[in-house]
Amino acid sequence: MTLLEKIHSRTARIGVIGLGYVGLPLVIEFCRAGFHVTGFDIDEKKIASLGQWESYIRHIDLSSVRQEIEGRFDATADFSKLAAMDCIIICVPTPLNKNREPDMRFVFDTTRTIARYLRREQLVVLESTTYPGTTDQDVREILEAGGLTAGWDFHLAFSPEREDPNNKDFGLGSIPKVVGGLTPACLEAATAMYKAIVKGTVPVSSPRVAEAAKLLENIYRSVNIALVNELKMLFDRMGIDVWEVIEAAKTKPFGFQAFHPGPGLGGHCIPIDPFYLTWKAREFDFHTRFIELAGEINTAMPDYVVLKVMKALNAVGKHLQGSRILLLGLAYKENVDDDRESPSYRLMEKLEELGAVVSYNDPCIPVIRPSREYAKFAGRRSQPIDGTCDLILIATAHAEYREIDFAALNVPIVDTRNVLRGKSPLFFKA
Repeated sequence: MTLLEKIHSRTARIGVIGLGYVGLPLVIEFCRAGFHVTGFDIDEKKIASLGQWESYIRHIDLSSVRQEIEGRFDATADFSKLAAMDCIIICVPTPLNKNREPDMRFVFDTTRTIARYLRREQLVVLESTTYPGTTDQDVREILEAGGLTAGWDFHLAFSPEREDPNNKDFGLGSIPKVVGGLTPACLEAATAMYKAIVKGTVPVSSPRVAEAAKLLENIYRSVNIALVNELKMLFDRMGIDVWEVIEAAKTKPFGFQAFHPGPGLGGHCIPIDPFYLTWKAREFDFHTRFIELAGEINTAMPDYVVLKVMKALNAVGKHLQGSRILLLGLAYKENVDDDRESPSYRLMEKLEELGAVVSYNDPCIPVIRPSREYAKFAGRRSQPIDGTCDLILIATAHAEYREIDFAALNVPIVDTRNVLRGKSPLFFKA
């Protein structure tokens, strides 16, 4: 039976490497579609949790889908089982290093592992966001080192993840899947696999086009967020509420899409992905000024927020040094437990460097998990919201925060997310 026949008959075995915010939803959808799926991860804690049907991602309730996927799913840290897979999907992180350059260790190490067990008639798909040329050049070279030829002995493709955690309107199955194959046969195999779980696929001419499309999507958002962040600072000086301006502008039924300012960029994609193209552009002697300017504005937003905190404390006769600040929200977006690249951590770091005593509250993150960049915060626990602090800083617009009567707390409130309603001399927009 050919690979295509296995995919169409749902007998192809699917392997998903990386069981995080991207990989775990893929596992669930492929199981629902009738495939047997093996999840691979180096984190033994995740494997143990999945074995007990316990989710480590807040918006994914494994108990509710257990009946649909039980018997079709297993999780393992034994990568030798890759040899038994027909389709292998790579969903590992692609962060930046300390110099804001692509850190491709996770992708390349994973690819080397796959290469050890690669066999004929397998399909390998990279979903991790990266620079154009990663799949058909870097990944291909590693996989072919064992003697098999991509496009002839095995299939190779790129299909960017488009996951938006806890988006009620667009889940994985309802978002079209862009797919770029190394050859027409590679494209056919990858497209057939994804057609089993999404409402539509968007085949493109090459992996590089698919890689570039994902970067364009996130650069578009980064540039427009930078624009409203810059306008927020300008309108603040002019005594104009940028949130009211946005609400007015978005009533135009064409030619305008609303973006909203914040304390900085968060999530795994928007703060990181533009720099993958900026880095790759240097190879072609090209300077991406627009992208880099947007990055400068967005990464400078925590400094603007800290200045607002200082002004709010000054307004009540207090200094930042020694002040107790309660930061509301560690997640990078509302109502999720995803704290990847969250600007809240940068705010905590900056405020503590200036002598403030910072605690946090987040109904989605009761305890700060270990991370590569902010390991020093690991183990801190969410604190209750009350008026015993000197200032409250709203960094994430969780639904719970919109139900609080902040005026009754009688402390300065600095709001970066337009959560506050009404007027108060203790309310400050940032």
